[in-house]
Amino acid sequence: MSGTASTNEYRWTFGVRAIASQIDRATLRTTLTYRVVPRLTLGVEYNPLASDVNPLANWLIIQEKEHQPALIAGTSSDRIGTPHGQSFYTTLSKSLEPEIGLPIAPYAGVSYGTFEDRFRPIAGANLELPHRFSAQVLFDGVHVHPILSYSQSRHVFSLILVRGKDPGLSYSISF
Repeated sequence: MSGTASTNEYRWTFGVRAIASQIDRATLRTTLTYRVVPRLTLGVEYNPLASDVNPLANWLIIQEKEHQPALIAGTSSDRIGTPHGQSFYTTLSKSLEPEIGLPIAPYAGVSYGTFEDRFRPIAGANLELPHRFSAQVLFDGVHVHPILSYSQSRHVFSLILVRGKDPGLSYSISF
């Protein structure tokens, strides 16, 4: 989760994700988001196999500074594997590169999911790798999902391993 405001010229992002061995809602997911201002993105998620539609929002409330983490809040569909529901989350994130010399940015927070009607801790980290690659690990409060991504201009290609075993691919384009 980035703790800096987006400054690129693209406001729209379309994404599609397909994951093997999942319930209909998680097997195929599409998203369309619009960056209203540099620190606020709104959008919609559509899961066509389950005829499921959810709002998306991501708000960078406090921007990351040298000795201060970013505070981010938002909403999305509930975690992978739930047949329905919405999640509402807040996280703190901070790049540790200035302190430890490695391009790693961990985050931690809490998510409320409406499917199970409960709060869960969430966490993860992003590691920037050479040649436009990055590695991320996400803990959704129940499972860990590693992700490897490659970025090229306005395109991002990712490989996700849901629960560390079920492979999936995602692609997004900003315009």
